[in-house]
Order: sequence, then structure tokens, then C-alpha cells
Amino acid sequence: MRVPLELRRAYKLLNHGPTTLVTSAAHGRTNVMAAAWAMPLDFDPPKVAVVIAEATFTRELVEASGEFTLCVPTRAQLEQVYAVGSASGREEDKWALYRLHSSPASRVQAPLVEGCVGWLECRVLSEPDVQRKYDLFIAEVVAAWVEDSVWKGTGWDFGGAEELRSVHHMAGGVFFTTGERVQAPKPEKK
Repeated sequence: MRVPLELRRAYKLLNHGPTTLVTSAAHGRTNVMAAAWAMPLDFDPPKVAVVIAEATFTRELVEASGEFTLCVPTRAQLEQVYAVGSASGREEDKWALYRLHSSPASRVQAPLVEGCVGWLECRVLSEPDVQRKYDLFIAEVVAAWVEDSVWKGTGWDFGGAEELRSVHHMAGGVFFTTGERVQAPKPEKK
């Protein structure tokens, strides 16, 4: 039997793809946050859209620099993904706190998160009304990288490397990795 769903919960019906880590850099500071609402938007030139809430430190840095990266974390990074999505980097260095390692990007200031399987370097396309009204940032992808051990030809091939599969977030702190439901871990400061 079909039953109505509250419209404010309609987003739960859509698969958002993998949870990403958004990195940002400006004014000599960097930050990393988890974002489940990121998606491809166009092919040529490639564009993406990501929701970055107004009050976040990441948003402050992205607005100052006009750049960010989207990094595709792995199942092995699940605890770190949850932790950086549950804490603010305004007062704490989440990189050090949660033992995340970075490397320089090739075309933007925001760093790449080591251990991921995909990385997109992005420059924001100015859409101030969309950003203000919907917290939605549209960006052109200026460089893309993939972990060669899990990318074969034109797509993912994990070949049994389960720890390298991407993480998918569902509202309510539930994550899916290769079809397996995993309750979100409690963030633990290291």
C-alpha cells in the first residue's frame, strides 16, 4: 500500500551517490567536511554542485577562495568521514584531530585527502543568489584524479578490495558500503 511521506522528508527517497569530503583553503587555513549532497551537473566542461551550509567554516573558506575539492573516501575511512561531518573546523584542526593526511592539489589551493579513491579539483562559478538561497555551490571541475588500482577503463572495478569501496550516507546516520548497512560510528578524537 502506498502512503504519503512528509515533503520535508522527500529527499530520503533519492540516492545521492557517494558521500564526499569537501576541502577548502583560504587565509592560511584549511578545512575538511563531509557532504552527502554532491552531484555531477554537466559534462563539458564538467561541473558539479554541492550543498555547503551557511554557518560552516568550509563555506567561509570556499567563499573567500572560490575553490574546493571533492574527495571520494573509502569504506576504510568511514569513522573519519563521520567524525569530520560531525565537528566544526572553525575552532579545531580536524586534519590533526582525526588523523587525516593531505597532499597538494594541482590546480586549486584546497588540499586533496589522502587515502581516497577519487578527487575533483573545483572552481566555484559565481551564482550568489543560488548560494544564498539554497546553500548550493556550482563549480567547474578543473582537474580529476582516480586511484588506478580500482579504476579500470571507464569505471570502478574494486575486484574484491572491499575496504576501498565508496561510502554512501542515508539520513539518520546510517551508511551503506557495498550494500551492507553500517550504523554511523561515534566520532572519536584521536
